[in-house]
Amino acid sequence: MSENRKLAAILAADVVGYSRLASADEDRTLARLRALRSDLIDPTIAVHNGRVIKRTGDGALVEFRSVVDAVRCALEVQNGMVERNAGVPQDRRIEFRIGIHLGDVVEESDGDLMGDGVNIASRLEGVAAPGAICLSEDAYRQVKARLDLSVSDLGNTQLKNIAEPIRVYSLRVGTAEAKATANSESMTSRPATVPPPKLSIAVLPFANMSGDVEQEYFADGISEDIITALSKLPQLFVIARNSSFTFKDKNVHVQEVGRNLGVRFVLEGSVRRSGNRVRVTAQLIDAASGGHLWAERFDRDLTDIFAVQDDVTQQIVDALAINLTEGDRQRLAHEQTGNVEAYDYFLRGRELWHRLTKQTNTAARDLLQRAIELDPNFASAHAFLALTHGLDYLNRWSPSPPNSREQAEELARRAVALDDRDPWAHWALSIVELYSRRHDVAISEAQRAIILNPNFAEGHVSLGEALYYSARADEALKYFDRAKVLNPYFPDVLLHFQALASFQLGRYEQAVGLLKERLTRNPVTDVSRALLASSFGHLGRFDEARAAWQEVLQVNPDYSLEYRRKVLPYKNPEDFELVVDGLRKAGLV
Repeated sequence: MSENRKLAAILAADVVGYSRLASADEDRTLARLRALRSDLIDPTIAVHNGRVIKRTGDGALVEFRSVVDAVRCALEVQNGMVERNAGVPQDRRIEFRIGIHLGDVVEESDGDLMGDGVNIASRLEGVAAPGAICLSEDAYRQVKARLDLSVSDLGNTQLKNIAEPIRVYSLRVGTAEAKATANSESMTSRPATVPPPKLSIAVLPFANMSGDVEQEYFADGISEDIITALSKLPQLFVIARNSSFTFKDKNVHVQEVGRNLGVRFVLEGSVRRSGNRVRVTAQLIDAASGGHLWAERFDRDLTDIFAVQDDVTQQIVDALAINLTEGDRQRLAHEQTGNVEAYDYFLRGRELWHRLTKQTNTAARDLLQRAIELDPNFASAHAFLALTHGLDYLNRWSPSPPNSREQAEELARRAVALDDRDPWAHWALSIVELYSRRHDVAISEAQRAIILNPNFAEGHVSLGEALYYSARADEALKYFDRAKVLNPYFPDVLLHFQALASFQLGRYEQAVGLLKERLTRNPVTDVSRALLASSFGHLGRFDEARAAWQEVLQVNPDYSLEYRRKVLPYKNPEDFELVVDGLRKAGLV
């Protein structure tokens, strides 16, 4: 009988000092290990297409289809452990050592792997420092040009029971660089081999040079408004604010930004505000060559800040040789308030709204109301004020959620009436109309937002969400995919929306993969665990369904299907019942 030999990327991992930890508190150590496997390790392996070959009490051997996948998985696990060990005494920390090798293996009939490929990976794990990842030279050769890694060359190393010395490389873990590598490589939807669109740009958050950390919101606001202005041009591919702002306060190279975000050009700059004067510097850089296409400094009175933003936008358009139509010029026409004080309150309120917590949402509402008092015709302020009431409704943060929804609707309608060209106003109205179960209006409002701003990632998500709740999951997936391209560092809830659409189409395995990926990024979500349990139920994997449902109740003991049946805006109630049916098949409801 011939041997089934193949080349495989093998990852070996174990817990440092497991015997010591177990002897001190065996029950606690085992419970923590089980939780880590459930919430971090197994979902991360699944996301990166790994296959667990075997487990030991404190470790595992995993096969990956490529070394790139294995390294990405290892980085996410190790960085996840850095976060989980924060504040834990050194003698109680669970730390992993990981070894990765690319080598020849023999696959047994039961799926087990044997041979030097496995042995070397195991020995590499043995020489790794706590929390580190060691790669053989064969493995490192596969990733050194594809991933931006921070490594130490340990030289030729004699591994136990391996005849010849092997050159070993150690990856640094727990640093900002390592986290950025893991996040950017796993979350971006644009393959590194695909060249960026010719007219594509990312606007980095402008540096606050005012010497006052309290002015941070002002610099961020200028950056965000330039992003919004450029996003309205259909000729340009513009990366969303959320992704650009992941580079805030980081010392990064423009080429790295361009590679991670999939863009040709990068705009960076600074803002210095002093009294009634403001200085804005900006420079447009070719991310491929690092060369400057344009740079300018603007010294103006604060009342001229809107003109400065318009000038920066126009200079970028000129530098990229974009031919503007009359419609484009109308899109770029300044639409904010002319009241500098109202604008200042708006920037503060919008920045706080982005944080999405109950406390910051309340503070944002106070600031946005003040902006409207100063300028009652400020459309964007009305739109974001509507969004604060929308958050109160969706999260049950207010004493009367139905009243919050009514206030959100009134304000969003007012925003659209004040300025029909404001994409944020139409976006806010789309969200409100969806949860008022006016599905066709929600779809048309989201479409209007995207027409006004073709690069509006949030608008694409909202259109996809409205289509999903209207039982049009196939169409919804297209808009979710587009949102991920526009926002490579997309929020994890988008994975849940994609899973919902896949689930509605009966693609339960696909839903499981997306939900596990979300749980890797957000271990405390109850809704994704509930949908995961239902997906397992439809697949006949009842033990896994029961385990997922137990985790739902651990995360949120008050989880209620009846409440979700009441508030989720399904056009066809049977679409929600499909979720209940999966749980019923597993005997959970």
